[in-house]
Amino acid sequence: MNNHKVRFLPEGKQVDAAEGMILKDVINEVGINFDFPCGGRGTCGKCRIRVVSGSDTLQEQETSLLTPDEQTDGIRLACLVEVNGNLTVELLAEKNVEHQILLSSLGRKARVKPHLIKRYIEVEKPTMADNRPDWQRVKDSLTKQDGQPVEVHYPALRTLPVELRKQDYTITAVLEQNRVRGVEAGNTSDSLLGIAFDIGTTTIVGYLTDLYTGRELSVVSALNPQTRYGADVIARITHTLQHDQGLDQLQRAVLGALDDLIGDAVAKAGVDRNDVYAISVVGNTCMHHLFLGISPRQLALSPYVPAISEPVVVDVTDLQLNVNKAGKVFVLPNIAGFVGADMVAVLLAAELDRSEDVKLIIDIGTNGEIALGSQEQLFACSAAAGPAFEGAQISCGMRGATGAIDHVTFGEQLETTVIGGGRALGVCGSALLDTVAGLLEAGLISEKGKFNDPDAVTNSAGLKYKERIIRHEGAWAFLLSDEPGGKKIMITQKDVRELQLAKGAIASGIQVLMNESGLEPADIKEVLLAGAFGNYLNPHSACVLGLIPPELEDRVTMIGNAAGAGAKLALVSVDEYQRAAALAGKVKFVELGANRNFNHIFASSMLFPSQT
Repeated sequence: MNNHKVRFLPEGKQVDAAEGMILKDVINEVGINFDFPCGGRGTCGKCRIRVVSGSDTLQEQETSLLTPDEQTDGIRLACLVEVNGNLTVELLAEKNVEHQILLSSLGRKARVKPHLIKRYIEVEKPTMADNRPDWQRVKDSLTKQDGQPVEVHYPALRTLPVELRKQDYTITAVLEQNRVRGVEAGNTSDSLLGIAFDIGTTTIVGYLTDLYTGRELSVVSALNPQTRYGADVIARITHTLQHDQGLDQLQRAVLGALDDLIGDAVAKAGVDRNDVYAISVVGNTCMHHLFLGISPRQLALSPYVPAISEPVVVDVTDLQLNVNKAGKVFVLPNIAGFVGADMVAVLLAAELDRSEDVKLIIDIGTNGEIALGSQEQLFACSAAAGPAFEGAQISCGMRGATGAIDHVTFGEQLETTVIGGGRALGVCGSALLDTVAGLLEAGLISEKGKFNDPDAVTNSAGLKYKERIIRHEGAWAFLLSDEPGGKKIMITQKDVRELQLAKGAIASGIQVLMNESGLEPADIKEVLLAGAFGNYLNPHSACVLGLIPPELEDRVTMIGNAAGAGAKLALVSVDEYQRAAALAGKVKFVELGANRNFNHIFASSMLFPSQT
């Protein structure tokens, strides 16, 4: 079989690729982080690249997803390009893009009580009269200091003779409860660090923390490299089903990202990797399974059962994470197949289990997670919102990155803001929400989500914008931006339908939980919006569209990356980690698909609230 040279711009990396290989697979093998939101099925049209030299014929799917100007400019879809000769391609999605990743989080006080502790001891030296074994000497010294018997972890025992003699029989023991996990020459008790990770479907955030004080030393973030296998959890589960090495590829991608982030975090804080002894991890159930290398296949099949829901503790060496070898990884528990450790962490941070007031917590994303209740009772569900909030499956959609329109205001004239300033390249989910809410209030779309004929618009607000209603592919669309030399950015009828499906999923989840709990909107004292999308959306737009019950608009509070806050609590405190397990067990999971009224509720939730 012939091999061909494939060169990637702008970095200039060059590799050999076999005849007929799909460019998507070449990109993944090289390890370049490049988004394939639909998992490379050729349906979303987002994996745009420019073929600089060497190309084959456009695929039929490309002709429908790319404009004539794009086709003339050499734009192709990486998931559909075959390597049939030497290729030079420009990775457009990698160019000058900075993604907005939510770092801030809900904070609350907790008593610091680390999972691992250090004990400095001065060990009696052996003599002809006292020839006790090395471990016996260490054990006796520790028992004398703490008053409790101890045992030793095998890897620590292997290093004990050498470490004990490096600094004249003075060592620091690293203990997890009564088990010595590591021994270090001299007195290293001053340094005990940990890092908490929130592994999202799209982004990963890490918080390097001093385990003695709970003080945050640095915060790091990155896009989840698993996006190269699909934007959502279903696409990634499908990848494990269709490829023998799929699960291993996904696990290696996320572990590699965490290892890189640990390096970034310690560099920012001016400390050493070897000072990191504990790692806590949260994520939705699929991310949890992929991180641990557990097959998530059963999550895609009814009745959507996770492999495990209780907390999992793993040696760092088992996951090949480059920190202190005595370290441990503490993974928070799941609640159900699609309500994961991330929601447990949010509940932990928000202390819903101790709240006298009823609160509604919504983490809006591809898989929306919703919780409702108080210390009396807690309910949770997951809502398959799809990728619309992330900009996928939207005609001009993109993530919250440089060039994305992130907010739209319908005033005397239309106002938009663009992330990073400059020319607009597309719209992200928050702008989609703003636009459709504005169109609804202006009478330019109906409660059913259908564009009204601009010639029939009589609403005074709508008349200001009727000229922006244009024809696109035989249907109406709303023109957001048409700058000279720039891309025409619009919201199409199909985009509105995608938003209706997404908002309908979340709204129906909220309604089912209220039905199950016997609560009404009037009973809810506060709505807590967690996660990146919840932090950036305009609550008014969300309530206008019925994503959140409109009567709750004045009770909405953004709580930032509460999952990260919960992960930090579980990192610095054994008690909080144990409380997370108890909290997860207290939540009653509600399977929306099993609700006999769900189809009716979902259908009605897709409608927009009346504006009269």
